[in-house]
Amino acid sequence: MSLVSGPGKGGALGIDSTTLPDELHLATEKHVKYIQSLDTRKDELEYWLTEHLRLNGVYWGLTALHLLGHPTGLPRDETVSFVLSCQHENGGFGAAPGHDAHMLYTVSAVQILVMVDALDDLEERGKGGRARVGKFIADLQNRDNGSFAGDEWGETDTRFLYGALNALSLLHLLQLVDVGKAIGYVQACANFDGGYGVSPGAESHAGQVFTCVGALAILGRLDLVDQERLAGWLSERQLDSGGFNGRPEKLEDVCYSWWVGSSLAMINRLHWIDREKLARFILRCQVSSLRRPFVR
Repeated sequence: MSLVSGPGKGGALGIDSTTLPDELHLATEKHVKYIQSLDTRKDELEYWLTEHLRLNGVYWGLTALHLLGHPTGLPRDETVSFVLSCQHENGGFGAAPGHDAHMLYTVSAVQILVMVDALDDLEERGKGGRARVGKFIADLQNRDNGSFAGDEWGETDTRFLYGALNALSLLHLLQLVDVGKAIGYVQACANFDGGYGVSPGAESHAGQVFTCVGALAILGRLDLVDQERLAGWLSERQLDSGGFNGRPEKLEDVCYSWWVGSSLAMINRLHWIDREKLARFILRCQVSSLRRPFVR
């Protein structure tokens, strides 16, 4: 694996949508309808087997609708009521009503409420408002090393650290945590190849790169990232298909289009990949011929 500066396998081409065949264009309206249909499938087993992803799913669906130009594609009042129904007395949120509170679901809840301009609803109808949500998050920080647990049971992961800083920044409550210790923990997760792992000494992974770089971006400390080395590692995640893998010797997966692409964007190195090949790969993953189109 090369660690020198420069673009990876993909080169640095731009995107020209006029060169794409008709079958490789984003089926915007079909995607909107697919997202809107997801909560109507309560007679399907899959709906109940994925209940533990419900609140995260609302966030991703709402985000996709914004990107597709349909920010009001989900009913606001119903969305807010569902989010608030997932909150616990300790301020945290679960995946769905009756599920335990967890950092990941709490982050999604905050993101959703901010996107639909409903923080006032949290104050008026929530269980303690911003202050209690902030305390739930802050209490999950390990004040010795700066890491964050996902819940009361103590599992740590850089996903939780990024999520905590994301939510607290949106709530304007970053002062509740030890930011310096959090930065130190992220630095401890950096590897010789420029990437970041789930914890100090763990293998570099594109998802963890996003969380660590994202955390430093929120805190205004991207100066601590070895940007040339990291960009080299990230750009080498692009395979001949145009898609990205999450780590060396693994297959491509459309989800890494986000984890890798957004990380490169944060360090201003998107020109190190072949964006047109990536776009083609993503569109080839689109199942627009099915009753409910989606990107696999």
